[in-house]
Amino acid sequence: MRLHLILLLALCGTGTTAAALSYSLRGNWSICNGNGSLELPGAVPGCVHSALFQQGLIQDSYYRFNDLNYRWISLDNWTYSKEFKFPFAISKWQKVNLILEGMDTISKILFNEVTIGETDNMFNRYSFDITNVVRDVNSIELRFQSAVLYAAQQSKAHTRYPVPPDCPPLVQKGECHVNFVRKEQCSFSWDWGPSFPTQGIWKDVRIEAYNICHLNYFTFSPIYDKSAQEWNLEIEATFDVVSSKPVGGQVIVAIPKLQTQQMYDIELQPGKRIVELFLNISKNITVETWWPHGHGNQTGYNMTILFELDGGLNIEKSAKVYFRTVELIEEPIKGSPGLSFYFKINGFPIFLKGSNWIPADSFQDRVTSELLRLLLQSVVDANMNTLRVWGGGIYEQDEFYELCDELGIMVWQDFMFACALYPTDQGFLDSVRAEVAYQIKRLKSHPSIIIWSGNNENEEALMMNWYHISFTDRPIYIKDYVTLYVKNIRELVLAGDKSRPFITSSPTNGAETVAEGWVSQNPNSNYFGDVHFYDYISDCWNWKVFPKARFASEYGYQSWPSFSTLEKVSSTEDWSFSSKFSLHRQHHEGGNKQMLYQAGLHFKLPKSTDPLRTFKDTIYLTQVMQAQCVKTETEFYRRSRSEIVDQQGHTMGALYWQLNDIWQAPSWASLEYGGKWKMLHYFAQNFFAPLLPVGFENENTFYIYGVSDLHSDYSMTLTVRVHTWNSLEPVCSCVTEHFVMKGGEAVRLYEEPVSELLRRCGNCTRESCVVSFYLSADHELLSPTNYHFLSSLKEAVGLCKAQITAIVSQQGDIFVFDLETSAVAPFVWLDVGSIPGRFSDNGFLMTEKTRTILFYPWEPTSKSELEQSFHVTSLTDIY
Repeated sequence: MRLHLILLLALCGTGTTAAALSYSLRGNWSICNGNGSLELPGAVPGCVHSALFQQGLIQDSYYRFNDLNYRWISLDNWTYSKEFKFPFAISKWQKVNLILEGMDTISKILFNEVTIGETDNMFNRYSFDITNVVRDVNSIELRFQSAVLYAAQQSKAHTRYPVPPDCPPLVQKGECHVNFVRKEQCSFSWDWGPSFPTQGIWKDVRIEAYNICHLNYFTFSPIYDKSAQEWNLEIEATFDVVSSKPVGGQVIVAIPKLQTQQMYDIELQPGKRIVELFLNISKNITVETWWPHGHGNQTGYNMTILFELDGGLNIEKSAKVYFRTVELIEEPIKGSPGLSFYFKINGFPIFLKGSNWIPADSFQDRVTSELLRLLLQSVVDANMNTLRVWGGGIYEQDEFYELCDELGIMVWQDFMFACALYPTDQGFLDSVRAEVAYQIKRLKSHPSIIIWSGNNENEEALMMNWYHISFTDRPIYIKDYVTLYVKNIRELVLAGDKSRPFITSSPTNGAETVAEGWVSQNPNSNYFGDVHFYDYISDCWNWKVFPKARFASEYGYQSWPSFSTLEKVSSTEDWSFSSKFSLHRQHHEGGNKQMLYQAGLHFKLPKSTDPLRTFKDTIYLTQVMQAQCVKTETEFYRRSRSEIVDQQGHTMGALYWQLNDIWQAPSWASLEYGGKWKMLHYFAQNFFAPLLPVGFENENTFYIYGVSDLHSDYSMTLTVRVHTWNSLEPVCSCVTEHFVMKGGEAVRLYEEPVSELLRRCGNCTRESCVVSFYLSADHELLSPTNYHFLSSLKEAVGLCKAQITAIVSQQGDIFVFDLETSAVAPFVWLDVGSIPGRFSDNGFLMTEKTRTILFYPWEPTSKSELEQSFHVTSLTDIY
């Protein structure tokens, strides 16, 4: 057995005492099912599904229909067990605890055949006193109960009134009553994910032994004092004092780069004790603040905290401290009813650009550090600054938030409640209160987290009556809603974290929701708070269908992932849009038809005689449709930031649904399972650019707005070009006079009646021409080149099949693709199959004969491998 023994604190000088010993129980455990007929080894952290797969007893759970084939795993009750011997004399320690950082989910714990406790919450940390049962040689047994069966039992026991929804829609092929168990809600299925209600030990498990006293945790919050114009640090440490006498000593807190050190005298009484410290940073010291990506640096400072206690006991901790302020501004807007809804970071208004994060896998032991970094690096590479950690998943692992701190990604953090009503019996509330208190302590020190939100869509579900509750019964559910999110969760947030705002739900009307008694008659109002908006029937090229809201925190369209991603979990018979596999993998009612309908509004649908070619072309076209739809909607939100039209506007956030995939299936994601960029993600790199020209039509007049997220004003020009579909040379081009683009604004730069534009450009018609435009200064490009289609591409005149060739060369770790086309090519898609990496641009409109694109591999690869895997497609290939 490999020993995982950690001396938590170094011995400091003669006579000092080791504060604690930690013995990890990670590694190999034994797992058996309920009747003992199946026994196997399994890794911890891990889950039963992963153990079965690693032992070759099941296939990849994501292969074809295995989400249904392996349903039996989640319906059984599994036991994890282990025997171990301590490598140190356990009798020398006054207190010994078993620490369980993450239990999934319902379990009874036996230590040396003595029941020491139970768990009922995947999101809580558990500590059990085993001082009186621990021996030199020990056995531990964790008896899990099926979360599916437990949820059904809890629902059945709730006899006073139903708590809907009972079950997910049939198309999701999921399990029922997930709202009765404090577990990852989407693990019972969602409209983009499978049902895999896992069982297991999903985080660390260890034994801690200590004498005198033990530091259980410490956390801190930087607070800016506006009146004094100085920074302070509020530090909180919790101790378990096992000494029979008070323990005195000193605390030294130091932040060397800020020339700050302070000493405190403390005395800890026996029992559970909290130490609160207040550290002042001199106003004469320059403190560099943490900024979101694209707005400044992510400066952090190393801090050490040393407890020198009686008996030579030294306890030292270190942490990275970041300084930033966040304000949620809800105030009247001239010319519009309602209130604003936007964020100021360090006093500067920030437009939030980004997406919504879901769990990166159904099986958390597969989510590696490398995968997290790849996904989060892709966020900033696409010019995003925000992720909303959605309330139907998990509170992410520490490394996720550390990477967000490092990369400058703001986090809108939901508590884990989504698309359901919830019970409020005392046992459920007690479990939730422990969960929330723990997560606040764990996460509050991260500058990336800018807001807490109580739930996802539950206010809307209640007030828009998703579950057909009678009007006479509604007060019961409103009371439960207020009890859970206001009287419990909000109360804990206000007590535990004063450094960031809290809202009860998303979408919500913010301050208006509070004024209406915590539930609004219309939680999706354009005049308050944030909105979620989905419309798969209206034409997504028509910007007038989108809400001119204060903040769009969810919106999007589906697409299929690439063939190279699907190929790994399917067989030949699955490769058609109407196959059983394609229907099975689609968990959104009517989703496949909606994609084709939306694509068919502006594109000709594939009609190849080769079924596989048709399937691949259809996949490509769904990605084109998704990218173009989300582009149009996002650009509408970005250009609405500075204006009020028909009393609506001042939009200050656009977070599309969704960033990532949990498995290989159609979804709203811009990153496929494993991290491959869809066309939408390449588009996001452009439509989230810090400087962007946005084109649109209104009443047959063509407008271009300039959008700036910059802090400063810049002088520049706008170039507008018109191409015919059958020529690589522009038929006309104009450049504006120099103008100053103000930082943090969206302003009109250009307007011209379409008829005048067509007349000015010779023989142009709407069907034969396309407009492109960009911002520049001194012949240097400042923005992406954007474009505007004057008609649907299925009506385009002169569009001919483009022959596109590529010459590949290598420069260090980067590969260069020199492209050449024979004709104008819309939506040029470069693909290298399963080779991990991304291009510098993709899905682009190619209006010039040559273009150079870079490829950044994520793993070592060769030029020959790339050339063999390379394939290029454009819209002209399927016409």
